[in-house]
Amino acid sequence: MDHGENNITVVDENGNEQLCEVLFTFDSEEFGKSYVLYYPIGADESDDEEIEIHASSFMPTEDKQDGELMPIETDEEWDMIEEMLETFLAEQDEE
Repeated sequence: MDHGENNITVVDENGNEQLCEVLFTFDSEEFGKSYVLYYPIGADESDDEEIEIHASSFMPTEDKQDGELMPIETDEEWDMIEEMLETFLAEQDEE
């Protein structure tokens, strides 16, 4: 995972690169991992289609600049991520 301030480049299983915007990141003491939620840039919020939000765990490097995205492994992790996303979206609605 290479990232700028709010963007990351995600490489899929076919080697295709997709520029994505980071929605937010957080750390979980329960699972001992960091997580990132992101969506592909070019997904237009004004369309009627919902933006597909992706989530991955990652291990930041010592300089906190790059890391490798890894799949979410358990249903418990997904439940925690969904709860964090719902909280984040609720806070955004309040602003």
